[in-house]
Amino acid sequence: MAGLFVQDGRRLYHLLDAGAGIGSLSAAFLERCASDRAGVCKVSVDAFEIDHDLYGDLTANINECIRQCRVRGVDAKLTVRADDFIYASVQSIGGFLFGQPVPRYSHAILNPPYRKIRSDSEYRRAIRTIGIETVNMYSAFVALALSLLDPDRGQLVAIIPRSFCNGPYYRSFRDYVLDRSALSHIHLFSSRDKAFKDDDVLQENVIVRLQRGLAQSNVTVTSSTDDSFTDLVKHDWPFDRIVGADDPERFIQIPTSSKARSIRPRARIRFTLDELGISVSTGPVVDFRLKGQLRDVPEIDTAPLLYPRHLAGWQLKWPIDDGRKPNAIRVNATTRKWLYPNGFYCVVRRFSSKEEKRRIVASVIRPSDFPGHGALGLENHLNVFHIARNSLPDTLAHGLTVYLNSAVVDQDFRCFNGHTQVNATDLRRIKYPSRAALTALGEWAIHSSDHSQEQIDHQIERL
Repeated sequence: MAGLFVQDGRRLYHLLDAGAGIGSLSAAFLERCASDRAGVCKVSVDAFEIDHDLYGDLTANINECIRQCRVRGVDAKLTVRADDFIYASVQSIGGFLFGQPVPRYSHAILNPPYRKIRSDSEYRRAIRTIGIETVNMYSAFVALALSLLDPDRGQLVAIIPRSFCNGPYYRSFRDYVLDRSALSHIHLFSSRDKAFKDDDVLQENVIVRLQRGLAQSNVTVTSSTDDSFTDLVKHDWPFDRIVGADDPERFIQIPTSSKARSIRPRARIRFTLDELGISVSTGPVVDFRLKGQLRDVPEIDTAPLLYPRHLAGWQLKWPIDDGRKPNAIRVNATTRKWLYPNGFYCVVRRFSSKEEKRRIVASVIRPSDFPGHGALGLENHLNVFHIARNSLPDTLAHGLTVYLNSAVVDQDFRCFNGHTQVNATDLRRIKYPSRAALTALGEWAIHSSDHSQEQIDHQIERL
């Protein structure tokens, strides 16, 4: 992280480390200043940290590096600020009368806290007063630090979750960052469970470099499996390959290979679900809210209730009589509005496991799987493709399943989604072939006994 900063001829550095912890990032920055022959003569470090128990290690670690700087002729000093960074920066940026001023910084280096900010919290109200709208502490820290940088040449390097790259909750944050800085470098840790094995990380983390006062140009993307960086890969991409010029949501995509192929520019794969007359929704049955209506085994007055565990690729396993999950839901006035008519549907799990080869795992539901039943219950951990809450044509359901299980869709999806989660919003964002092409894929799937990955990808290549 310290090595990502670009030398720009400055002789005076003023570093912001918000949420400094024990000072590891500031120490690394100072070590870089001491070892580089960049002409820097003075470095001031402002370390914001509210955990008083860390102050001993914080000052010891940074002061040791300050001594190294001074030995090499670089004047350095440390200021530990016990202020809450969010309140202090909001008061300074907003020009509040009794707020203690926070200076402009040449550099900021951050490993911010990861914690949701409630919509009714004091933090949320505070950052709204200066025009920042976001849902997590980490994005609030980055937005505030960016605002405190020198607007002409300030640089920020932060390690943060990848969740800000897509989805509606971070749209305002993406606008805030991309309107005020150039995104110049992204490093992706492609393994969730190696670089951060002690932290139970459920999504990928990235390191980003943002530069103020710089026109947006190409973005350097590096990736490694873990924090050893032994398999580091580096590529430069045009900015419109990272943020599509025609994308109103400004999703940030992270291609990790020079051969990374996208379905977006392909002429035959350019349709939205709306253009195809297809909808996708989250499964409407939330089991804990309808607990009294659920049954372990099907009965006369029940409909099949499907969980992700019932779906195994192209095969359906229902019912599963192990007592872990119900298999049926009563059909009555209370539940009827949550049910779909029995028919053909393409369904996608909302969560994939870390071991899953693909993020998107699609299956097809057929009415012949549930003879004698007029309705189906789809649990909330599934996404379902439908037409106005009714069945799809059988070939279209099969075709969607083939397409969504292809390697090219998985590769494109990974460029903008670093979660184990696949939401209906994400599935709406994907571009699809025409209905005729999907129907042709469905015809192949219905009449083929080989639905291997190789055969699926071969069919997609024919498009």
